[in-house]
Amino acid sequence: MKPKKRHILRKILLVLLLIIVAFVVYYNVRTHVALPDITDKQALEQQVMQTGENTHVIGHNNWLRKSASGLWEMHLHGSPFDIGVYNGRLTQELIRKQELAFVEQINQLVPSENYLKFLKYFIGWFNRDIDKYIPQEYLDEIYGISFSCSHEFDYISPTYERILNYHAAHDIGHALKDLALVGCTSFAVNMNDTTDNLLVGRNFDFYINDDFAENKIIVFVEPDSGYRFVYITWASMMGVVSGMNEKGLTVTINAAKSDIPTKAAMPISILAREILQYASNFDEAIAIAKKRQIFVSESLLIGSASDNAALIIEKSPTKMGLFTVPGDHLVCANHFQSETFTDDISNIENIAESASFYRQQRCEQLIMETDSSFTPADAAFILRNPYGLDDRNIGIGNEKAMAQMISHHSVIFEPEKLIVRVSTHPWQLGKYVAYDLNKIFQMTTVPEDGAFLNDTALTVPEDPFMQTTTFDNFMQYRKWKAVIKAYIKEKKQINNEDNFFSDFVKLNPDYYYAYQLSGDYFSATGQYEKAKNYYLMALTKELETTQNERELRERITEMEKVTTH
Repeated sequence: MKPKKRHILRKILLVLLLIIVAFVVYYNVRTHVALPDITDKQALEQQVMQTGENTHVIGHNNWLRKSASGLWEMHLHGSPFDIGVYNGRLTQELIRKQELAFVEQINQLVPSENYLKFLKYFIGWFNRDIDKYIPQEYLDEIYGISFSCSHEFDYISPTYERILNYHAAHDIGHALKDLALVGCTSFAVNMNDTTDNLLVGRNFDFYINDDFAENKIIVFVEPDSGYRFVYITWASMMGVVSGMNEKGLTVTINAAKSDIPTKAAMPISILAREILQYASNFDEAIAIAKKRQIFVSESLLIGSASDNAALIIEKSPTKMGLFTVPGDHLVCANHFQSETFTDDISNIENIAESASFYRQQRCEQLIMETDSSFTPADAAFILRNPYGLDDRNIGIGNEKAMAQMISHHSVIFEPEKLIVRVSTHPWQLGKYVAYDLNKIFQMTTVPEDGAFLNDTALTVPEDPFMQTTTFDNFMQYRKWKAVIKAYIKEKKQINNEDNFFSDFVKLNPDYYYAYQLSGDYFSATGQYEKAKNYYLMALTKELETTQNERELRERITEMEKVTTH
């Protein structure tokens, strides 16, 4: 190569190198999240003390205990940073378990190491300004929690940035529809009734994996500012998905269909937290929602003791609507119902194509079939119902049913009485244990180890469905489903496969996915005629979405092509 050409090439390479360096510097500067400036960090000097077999205490009257029901119970009070520190220190072991479960699922969904690295940088860029949309007090609280997070995951990002980004995972999962979302449902009954108390029920169907849902925490918070409140969560999550405050205002969030966002704003759980902490009625809740910008579409069902009713705040990144009814009940699934979104194309498609409208109809049907005097046990019956419209068998776990057998938690609120009932394992089928906020917020000392914090007289017993053969078969179906997926991934054959799959679909005979998964196995192992037959059988069952039908028909067409050549 001539000297002149080498000189030009060196200049080009130097310019390219400078561009790359400049981009890296710009990326790091733009994605860097500044740490909150905390002047008083004395809370970090406090040590956790174990005062009983299942009770841990830090500072004054901040404690965590595991109840006999299997639920964790935690009480926190103080400044935002102090609450975060105490939360993190008390749940440090649970945070690590939670993060392990979360990261494990991400690794299963995205097995490519290079793509994982890409996602890391993409999410860093996507969330680059997220802290600008979150009130300072909540940044301080998250910062306090981050001191207790494991450094073994620092390859993802530093602890504070990581926990901050995790609060947006719920929203990103809704937008991408791939992480963990199925369909949450909430409802209110006895509205505008002077004789019966308002009841709010909800299933929080956000599923990552079984390990992620194992350690549910009931958190009772007495903040320095705002109202005292309770919320149901998991370790490291200070945002709210289901909660009630001391004024009898409840907040539950439900996903709606969202376009894929280009940039993060306020995570919906942070908005729900702010409403729970600072609103005592509809007007105050609406005012808070109006002033905040979110980046996915969500519904917030607000129950209010002072208004003796419920309403739905429907919020997208660009507009907001309100929906309520003059009658005695209100149902919220995963689509918008207000006039604001009547002509919204995305919402119209969601109603037509998803399971949301069907599930709303089913919930309405179950409410109308209930006697006029609606009790917490009646609410539990609805939340646990695994059937389709008119009690049709649509397969256990179908997204169109109220009970999809994936709930992280299920809750029943009585706002006027300040009583919250929370489901125990598994999903919404275990007993609902009751907590009376009137009593709990009067406590000034740590409860004795072994003492019941919940009011046992108000417990809703476990679902009798758990004692049936159908339930046993479903649990076996879940185990076999995981085994089949592993064989499909490895493209390995199962011994005596014909009998195996004949038995497998009998475990959940009305659920289309049992047949679809069987077809996927035979397709993966090159047995296309058998695969087609299972896909055809799946089409005869109640499908969850129109997308399910399209995918099945595409698979059938593909099987027909390969068998005719």
